[in-house]
Amino acid sequence: MTSKLIRKIVHIDEDTCNGCGACVPACAEGAIAVIDGKARLVSERYCDGLGACLGECPQGAISVEERESEAFDEELVRQHLESVEAGETLPCGCPSATVASFCGEPPCEAPDRGLPPRSALGHWPVQLALVPPAAPFLGDADVLLAADCVPFAYPAFHRDFLEGRVLLVACPKLDDFPAHGAKLAAILQQNNVRNITVVHMEVPCCSGLVHLARQAMAASGRDVPLHEVTVGVRGEILAEAGCG
Repeated sequence: MTSKLIRKIVHIDEDTCNGCGACVPACAEGAIAVIDGKARLVSERYCDGLGACLGECPQGAISVEERESEAFDEELVRQHLESVEAGETLPCGCPSATVASFCGEPPCEAPDRGLPPRSALGHWPVQLALVPPAAPFLGDADVLLAADCVPFAYPAFHRDFLEGRVLLVACPKLDDFPAHGAKLAAILQQNNVRNITVVHMEVPCCSGLVHLARQAMAASGRDVPLHEVTVGVRGEILAEAGCG
């Protein structure tokens, strides 16, 4: 039986949490996962109680409390992180929770035969990690910040989103979230970015891309119009919102 002690540990207010998943990459121990649409502690033994995730929650749903809990176990955390890297589970719970096969089902809509045969991509590179803040194509840009999976799910990505925009591609779950935030902040500081359109998938951790954009604007001191589009795993647009 695991012994318990009085110590500091993270508390997540489920009523306040909206399941955006921005806290997940902020926890180096992998103690937080989005489960059933809410951020939750995977295990008390994974949480060191230092609260590195506190400032990452846009809803203010995370706090540190002192209560009886299982002791933090650094060796157990190491094993947990190794299992995550091996692909057994993902802390955000997204891929394993949304595995689906569409084979044999009719598509959501007939293929659009009117799509242009050319690419609308006007620059390279496109990965946010690789784009230099001083790249000439960033001047007076309408920026499209897209999650990695969106172009695969949404068949008219080039026509409906990419045309006339500067593309920056990132994954809030698998990429280096702090490094991406710093890069986007530098881009905003050094260029006259006119607006940002964030297109992400419906899985909870993917909405962290919106949080990344907001953080970058705050860090850069630049407040530009922000538009959010949520794409479903079947390729349909589920929601659109001007975030201000």
